[in-house]
Amino acid sequence: MTHLGSPLFRLFSIVTILLVPFVVGVAYTDEPAHTKPPAKTIAGAWHGTLKVGDVSIRLIINLTEKTPGTWIGTLDAPDSGRKGIPIDKVSIKDDAVNLKLKSVPASFEGKLNKEGSETKGTWTQGGQSFTVTFQRPGKAKEVTLKRPQEPKKPYPYSEEEVAFNNKTDAVLLAGTLTLPKDAGPFPAVMLITGSGPQDRDETLFGHRPFLVLADHLTRRGIAVLRVDDRGVGQSTGDFDKATVEDFAKDALAGLEFLKSRKEVDGKRMGLIGHSEGGTVASLVASRSTEVAFVVMMAGPGMKGDELWYSQTALMLKVAGASEQQVENYHKVQKQLVDVIQREKNDKATEKELRRVLESHFASLSVEEKKAVGDLGALANAQVNNMISPSFRFNLAYDPRPTLMKVRCPVLAINGEKDIVVPSTGNLGAIKAALTTGGNKRSTVKALLKLNHLFQTSETGSFSEFTKIEETLAPIALELIGDWIVKQTR
Repeated sequence: MTHLGSPLFRLFSIVTILLVPFVVGVAYTDEPAHTKPPAKTIAGAWHGTLKVGDVSIRLIINLTEKTPGTWIGTLDAPDSGRKGIPIDKVSIKDDAVNLKLKSVPASFEGKLNKEGSETKGTWTQGGQSFTVTFQRPGKAKEVTLKRPQEPKKPYPYSEEEVAFNNKTDAVLLAGTLTLPKDAGPFPAVMLITGSGPQDRDETLFGHRPFLVLADHLTRRGIAVLRVDDRGVGQSTGDFDKATVEDFAKDALAGLEFLKSRKEVDGKRMGLIGHSEGGTVASLVASRSTEVAFVVMMAGPGMKGDELWYSQTALMLKVAGASEQQVENYHKVQKQLVDVIQREKNDKATEKELRRVLESHFASLSVEEKKAVGDLGALANAQVNNMISPSFRFNLAYDPRPTLMKVRCPVLAINGEKDIVVPSTGNLGAIKAALTTGGNKRSTVKALLKLNHLFQTSETGSFSEFTKIEETLAPIALELIGDWIVKQTR
């Protein structure tokens, strides 16, 4: 999915700017903390929940006393599959707890209670502040999410931890290969995650859609490879500097790995890409005859700037914005896009983007400014993202010329409730491009009531993602499985 924080799909608005994924990659530094230690030790795990509108994001702070009075720590974000995010500064003085994370970026300022079992304070991120209470295990209410579709071991197939190299970029990619237990060689598929740094299971909001999808397909006789994105989990590389072109090279390396396995039929290998992963899959298929089929799950069909406009409008409407607010922000977006497309130098681009944003912020009402919080921090978050290589690439990228070159069978599906990559517009563009290119073996379909994660939903909003127990709607799983079996028969 857009996974909230990708270069293209992050929504820069007062509604969703705070839904930013946690990015691993900055080493922590420790700081001499306090002269008077608290009466109760605070070492260990602290559980809290960050509430952004209707969306709840679980956070776990892990603190360790490295030497007397000196603390280090890490942050876990279970709903996005992140663990061990370094906390760059841990300062504890008397009952005051202060944390800073550069890689998010975020900070927390809180006070310990007398028992040392709870710290309540302010979490600041993306220019806004929220009250968060962290509690010790025992007092903290453990949240157990119901995910009935997640498979339980032992599996009726084999599972193997694997690693292979993208030799072009000197990146080691780590993942999981599942193989049916029948006699091979089997048709195979590589799963490609959506935007934002994702692990091999594409963990989001407590769901692991790629784990569920891999299980379903492997039970149907298809070998499945799923990997951590470069710079995530056990894979090496720098995610922040990568673009779709780089992810395409990673996917090509994955196909080479699959082809090297005796259990895999090298003539029946395909790609399944979710959201931005659909763009990656089509790009690889347009360049390699090794790709026997492609499944695009909510893959974009519109040019990047057009998609940004349409998804922003839908997200704002679902969040309760008025038509006038939507129109006002659309005007701001067009100015931002004009700057990015016109200016190639990052420093000049940054200066112009700040000018546009400052003008926009100045026009906000008192209530809107209060809701935004720290306008300077908000501007920094937006500008830093918009001058990134990935945002620039995605904003200018038009998938239609690439789709016109894809000759293998394509299944393009979208959820009818998808507000991130809206089915209206994108599916039509995909179908038109494939048809124009002469691809007569494509299937394009919108699935009723499904959201961007292909869950059965009411509105398609982010607030539903965690609450819905279903990880992938059975209708989507069956459609994908049936179609691949038909193509590889």
